[in-house]
Amino acid sequence: MKNQSLQIQQLNGKMQSIAAIKQIAPPPIGWIKAVRNTLGMTLQQLGNKLSITKQSLQLIERREVDGTITLKTLRDVANGLDMELVYGFVPKDGSLNALIERKANTLATQIVMRTSNTMKLEDQENSNIRIRKAIQERATSIQNEMPKILWD
Repeated sequence: MKNQSLQIQQLNGKMQSIAAIKQIAPPPIGWIKAVRNTLGMTLQQLGNKLSITKQSLQLIERREVDGTITLKTLRDVANGLDMELVYGFVPKDGSLNALIERKANTLATQIVMRTSNTMKLEDQENSNIRIRKAIQERATSIQNEMPKILWD
């Protein structure tokens, strides 16, 4: 667990450093065309740098906007533009720890409520306070153990 915790901390640090990028909306015409146009570069000029036709480059620009472009193609075009492709993943929850906590709380709630419903049927119902405490305890345990079921 210690090793996994260190991995989470290190990866989370990298993700946090690029998190601000998610606030930047891509240009409606795509990054390739926007950069090319801004630099005053023609389709032919960039196509020559990539050893492809201008028609092929138009298709690449269209595939970027459609979301069907490959990372390899984006990397190649970035090189042709004398730029670097930067990509990564940023948790929607803000951090890996927050993602793990949310998933653990969801799983813990499912487990505790399943048990609670069974107890209710047997006329041994727990109070809401006890249920909340059990969920919190179970969520903490799940976060510490990080079982594979957390990601089902």
